[in-house]
Amino acid sequence: MAPLLPFHRKLALGTAGVALAVAALAGIGAGLIAHDRLEDTLVAQATEDAQRLLRRENYRPEGVQATRNAQAAVLALAAAHFDIAQIYTAGGLLMAEQFSADGRALDAELPPRGMRGYTQPWYERRWLPGRRPVLRVFIPLRNDDQSLAAYFEGTRLVPDGQRQRMLSDARRTGYLTALAVLVCGLALYPLVLRLNRDSQRRQRELLESHIAMMEALGRAIARRDSDNGIHNYRVAWISATLAEAVGLHGTRMQELIVGSFLHDVGKIGIPEHILLKPGPLSNEEMLIMHTHVGMGEDIVAGSGWLAGGQAVVAGHHEKWDGTGYPRGLAGTDIPQVARIFAIADVFDALSSRRPYKEPMALEQAMTALREQSGLHFDPHLVEVFDRIAPEVYRTLTESDEEQLQALLTRMVRKHFSL
Repeated sequence: MAPLLPFHRKLALGTAGVALAVAALAGIGAGLIAHDRLEDTLVAQATEDAQRLLRRENYRPEGVQATRNAQAAVLALAAAHFDIAQIYTAGGLLMAEQFSADGRALDAELPPRGMRGYTQPWYERRWLPGRRPVLRVFIPLRNDDQSLAAYFEGTRLVPDGQRQRMLSDARRTGYLTALAVLVCGLALYPLVLRLNRDSQRRQRELLESHIAMMEALGRAIARRDSDNGIHNYRVAWISATLAEAVGLHGTRMQELIVGSFLHDVGKIGIPEHILLKPGPLSNEEMLIMHTHVGMGEDIVAGSGWLAGGQAVVAGHHEKWDGTGYPRGLAGTDIPQVARIFAIADVFDALSSRRPYKEPMALEQAMTALREQSGLHFDPHLVEVFDRIAPEVYRTLTESDEEQLQALLTRMVRKHFSL
């Protein structure tokens, strides 16, 4: 059997943990309920027997024979069910009582009852020292016309044997309930796993379509700018590599990759005679060129998933000293992802071949970056990039277009969990 993937292992452990927790809670709850029901059954049986007895003519504590009948009743009840059997008048005076062998000692341990006055049968459970369970039953007795005749109160010390049977039955119910929950969880796990796999597949397909749209849009803009689109792959990979070196991950890394690929998307709105002009731009043309940042923001801001790249699109021309555009942000006011991208963008421009220039050697390119540290670039990021630049430069110079695309694809799959 193939080993579980990390996520599936996590899902299995999580499902097992939840199932065990639910099973434990359900088992405990079912056990307690079962114990209470057994106790209720015990009390109900004693209550029913007491009421049946007290309805018989020669035990009814009323009329001229009330006291004698009450004494006969408590004798019978103490013999059958109770360690203490007592009957009180409607006014609360004791008419008769009877104790079993243990009843007298038990009576001394129980707190005295206060005023009567209850109108319905009820019972209470008490625990005496030594965890001895005691049940006390309270029953109002009525005449034929339903007027109150007397009160019966019976106390029963639950025998150890009976108590153990009740606990055993409750445990058995709890274990069976817990087992049923675990079996149910085990049966449902394959279904949960399948649904999760389907959900992951759909999310992966959706994400892949988003990434394909990002790449297609980036290539289209690059080709309009007389580039074959490989620049986007290069700067996105350089940016992600530098970001890894400074510990960036998760959503911020995803935003950086998307923004790196779409950094110049606003150039779609720049007239071709300015965008493709071979010579220097005039001041007026330069101002028009600068508007590509704002147009790029507008494009990605309304593009759902692509909106994550807005920080890079909006800030990739800002400078550390505040002389950049369009907002003139300075220092750490510039989003970190935009500061990372700025270094990657310039390094790629310096170290790659263009129709109008030859590529710079590594040391020349790094000298240019160092000279702009604290002016154009974040000094800390320049220091970090200085350490990884030789490996980055070697990878870029030794990789063709297909290999660079593969490099970025691996980076995307890594940080987008594909």
